[in-house]
Amino acid sequence: MKQRFVYADNAATTKISEHVLNEMIPFLKDHYGNPSSIYSVGREAKVALEEARGKVAKALNADPNEIYFTAGGSEADNWAIRSVAELMAKKGKKHLITTNFEHHAVLHTMQALEEKGFEVTYLPVDEKGLITAEQVSEAIREDTALVSAMYANNEIGTIMPIKEIGAVCKAKDIYFHTDAVQAVGHVPIDVRDQNIDLLSLSGHKFHAPKGVGALYCRKGIPLHNLIFGGAQERGKRAGTENTASIIGMGAAIEDACADLPEKIQKVKKLRDQLIDRISSEIPKCRLNGDREKRVCGNVNFSFEGIEGEGLLLLLDMNGICASSGSACTSGSLDPSHVLLAIGLPHEIAHGSLRLSINEETTQEDVDYIMEKLPQIVERLRAMSPVWDKN
Repeated sequence: MKQRFVYADNAATTKISEHVLNEMIPFLKDHYGNPSSIYSVGREAKVALEEARGKVAKALNADPNEIYFTAGGSEADNWAIRSVAELMAKKGKKHLITTNFEHHAVLHTMQALEEKGFEVTYLPVDEKGLITAEQVSEAIREDTALVSAMYANNEIGTIMPIKEIGAVCKAKDIYFHTDAVQAVGHVPIDVRDQNIDLLSLSGHKFHAPKGVGALYCRKGIPLHNLIFGGAQERGKRAGTENTASIIGMGAAIEDACADLPEKIQKVKKLRDQLIDRISSEIPKCRLNGDREKRVCGNVNFSFEGIEGEGLLLLLDMNGICASSGSACTSGSLDPSHVLLAIGLPHEIAHGSLRLSINEETTQEDVDYIMEKLPQIVERLRAMSPVWDKN
């Protein structure tokens, strides 16, 4: 009998949808012209590319001219932060504000800017992984150039009070960037209503292919030239566009935003069931992040007495794909900086598990996870030299 396969790592990447793939194939096989060319095959590609730009803009309530295509979220984060820093440094403003549990694309960019003479304030999150607009307001100074706060955390799923933070930044005339890689396609977003100046997104988090993303940059904010060369992306990012993937992302974001409230409720129902069953069926475990203010598909627990690496390996042997906050994939023995930021001790942070489900997850998937997970935790604890077996 074939072993059941359950993919529960959608925060890492998602499966490209059949509809998205079918939208892409013509631009790999037949309409393969360079969008910069003036003949018909090139014009067809250009028209489709701009239609995709419009779909991304519509999903954010932005203008198509405010959307710049990138190779992903990390590139968009770098481009946004470094552009504003470069712009404002010329005006004597070299103070930046972020949080202490951002994605490394933001944290490492901030650290690189510190080496160039910028000062960065890292706001501490609370035990749920949240900051407040008041914290942001109190941290803003005369020389503050930018606030960057992630929309939803990639590990524990916490959703920040983005609209409130945006309002503070607007009132104080400070640029506001948000890394929304984990939010786009899963949370309703309105950059106008939420006072967002710059926003990063990545297609492979909502069933588009890997290697394509976008940066929303509010009209009037001058981006620096990321790549010099041709006139692509309004002269800011030279190089022939990844046309098929961009078209795929346009289709994917349109699909993701269709009936989004209904999808959120469906996924939340299964997520809450997982949270309740793990909490009741496995002793000595802790939900990481806020119970309600989290992305609809995110479940993150820490289990006492085990390590995340062993948990993932045994889950994989049972056909379940998940991830851990322990940094086994980075070659480091250090636990996740996110889990440390919310106050977990090292030994507890090492035993974390992230299950990230989506609208394709079924009740049978949840039942299978709960058939295997308690057994695996019990087995690992039985082998642990630090677990109290009494």
